Amino acid sequence: MRLSFSFGAFQGEAMDKPVIKVAADGFPTGHETPEGVACDLARAFIRRDTNLFEDTCIKPFSSGQSCEEYTRFLQQTVESMRKQAERTEPSPGGPKAIGKVFASRHLSRGGAASYGYAVFDFQEVRFVDVGVVLHNGKRYLNRTLVIKDNTGKWYVHPLPSSSPLLAFGLNEEGASSRDFSEDYQVER
Repeated sequence: MRLSFSFGAFQGEAMDKPVIKVAADGFPTGHETPEGVACDLARAFIRRDTNLFEDTCIKPFSSGQSCEEYTRFLQQTVESMRKQAERTEPSPGGPKAIGKVFASRHLSRGGAASYGYAVFDFQEVRFVDVGVVLHNGKRYLNRTLVIKDNTGKWYVHPLPSSSPLLAFGLNEEGASSRDFSEDYQVER
């Protein structure tokens, strides 16, 4: 008896991955993926681009003190970015380039996504680890909370401490190990 073996199943698996286009730097961009908005947040700080920052961040969605805190944070960050943009030399501790992007992950502790769905009509709550290279040559890993709103677009929540129930356990998550490119078919 002669057995035949086909690689078709393996090829089919690669084709089942969603197609993602990447920016010129080789990393995701846009509101279509959690990794895209996380990278755009990094790019906003790299370029000191307040418009990109504001477009990437989720609009204030709660009420009370947490909403006031978040709104104040957004305003202060925009003002700080404007001042940085006026400088001819970037801050040595500021981000220079994206170096590594990990695949988005769900929070391991239950409740955050359910809370976001029940209270704010969010479709998903995840996080993305983005590694950047700083102007001083050091590396920094930023853990970014990302939210898929009720329109199906992804946004970052740059101040998760203002929404503790939504970010429950975020900073206790283990290190990411899966590169974003393992979850997508990347088009350049």
